[in-house]
Amino acid sequence: MGNQLSQRVVIAEDEAIIRLDLREMLEDEGYEVVAETGRGDEAVDLVAKHSPDLCIFDIKMPGMDGLTAARQVSTDRRAAVVILTAFSQRHLIEQARDAGVLSYLVKPFQREELVSAIEVAMGRFEEMRQLDETVRELQDQLEARKAVDRAKGLLMDEHGMTEQDAFGFIQQTAMSERSTMLDVAKRVIGGLLEP
Repeated sequence: MGNQLSQRVVIAEDEAIIRLDLREMLEDEGYEVVAETGRGDEAVDLVAKHSPDLCIFDIKMPGMDGLTAARQVSTDRRAAVVILTAFSQRHLIEQARDAGVLSYLVKPFQREELVSAIEVAMGRFEEMRQLDETVRELQDQLEARKAVDRAKGLLMDEHGMTEQDAFGFIQQTAMSERSTMLDVAKRVIGGLLEP
């Protein structure tokens, strides 16, 4: 592997020996470990501070458990999260999924398992980001359509324009000013722009 533009990782694991193993495996695979901690509450702060691509959180940690930390990181789509769980904590996997955890790893793990858990998490994270982006674009389109309709109505009512002329005015203004139709429509609605 080692082909990724050294992706940045935050590790939160309260057992120092496992943390060291993780760091070594990750660095051998070409990842850059930007921060590590043994506490869950610190993990969330470190993610905010370092904006990593990936987080690896142990489920059980002092300060805040890994699932709560994962939920906070996932909600803002800040980074992909892999959860570490001891074999006896398998029942927590369901909860992990609800917390937005994209992949998990059962201790003790091999390097291959670590790499594939990371690949799964990164892939799913990218899918989710694209989905968010699509939703945002659709919301923007809807907002723009509503605003343009309102602005058209105003131009027709107040300036006696036809619907076609009103639309043409908004479109032309946007093109000549290199702005968006939404911006132009907002200015018409706000009374800042008249034909």
